Amino acid sequence: MKVLVYSSKEFEIPYLEKANNKKHQFTFITEALSSETAIKAIGYDAISIFSSDEACFMTVEKLKDFGVKYIALRSVGFNNVNLRAAARLNIKVAHVPKYSPFAIAEHAVGLLLALNRKLITSNYRVTHYNFNLNNLVGFDLKNKTVGIIGTGRIGSVMTKIMHGFGCKLLGYDIEENKTLSEQYNLKYVTLQELCAQADIISLHVPLNNDTFQLINEDVISEMKHGVILINTSRGDVINTEHVIEGLLKRRIGALGIDVYVNERAIFFKDHSQEIPNDDFLIKLNAFPNVLITGHQAFLTDEALAKIAEGTIYNLECWSRGEDTENELTNSDNLL
Repeated sequence: MKVLVYSSKEFEIPYLEKANNKKHQFTFITEALSSETAIKAIGYDAISIFSSDEACFMTVEKLKDFGVKYIALRSVGFNNVNLRAAARLNIKVAHVPKYSPFAIAEHAVGLLLALNRKLITSNYRVTHYNFNLNNLVGFDLKNKTVGIIGTGRIGSVMTKIMHGFGCKLLGYDIEENKTLSEQYNLKYVTLQELCAQADIISLHVPLNNDTFQLINEDVISEMKHGVILINTSRGDVINTEHVIEGLLKRRIGALGIDVYVNERAIFFKDHSQEIPNDDFLIKLNAFPNVLITGHQAFLTDEALAKIAEGTIYNLECWSRGEDTENELTNSDNLL
């Protein structure tokens, strides 16, 4: 099968080549998929895309005209693909639902620790030989209340880690995980109750119609004063404007994000010679209590290997004329 890999990154190509083991004919390009770059897929059976690629209605229609039959996502999230259009045009789409929940959860904890203990500020001072400890006071995580919104694979790992710190755990999800309740004393509550009690809130939900801008001004107004908010899910799960207002009012004491509402046009590129024209990002970067990483939570050796293996598995199933259990349909109810 001839496969065009959009948005290919230097760090992931060796993993894809190893997993592929010359089964398929891969072509790697750095350009992201869009309605303009879809033409590059002429002559290919399948394409592989990342979360920064855009497979909107128009793009999917062009891919169909160019002969593409399959779209293999190198990610869990698939809100960047118009599944309705793909289903209507008989283009099969599959994602990689399981790679490493540990990578994402551990990164969320890293953001939390760095914010709480002011590690970035401390490191900056030390590099300038300033060893003053003023304004570096954090707090013990033990006995603090952590609200985990979304207790699926990643949220479950986050629950286990924070239980190890001795935290009190609250959960919010449409489906309760009894194992977490029984083994880690996670108590399921309403979103309002979670916000009112949690010292720390960590988001681990997919982006869909129910979670789009879940964290908005109404929810923020219910939060405990000075709460630390962590988001490693999707940028649109929070209303960025409302979160900035929450930071200004100090309702939100600190914010750690690995995802961003406008990341598709900004992340995975070097903008060091030109400041992006993005007011939200500029404002967020100006806060000393905000820590932003560029969608790198998944970036571990183990996760990259699993993503590559899952991508090749989906392509292998299709090449044999078989369905893969990782296929996505119109009924997946994404935005």
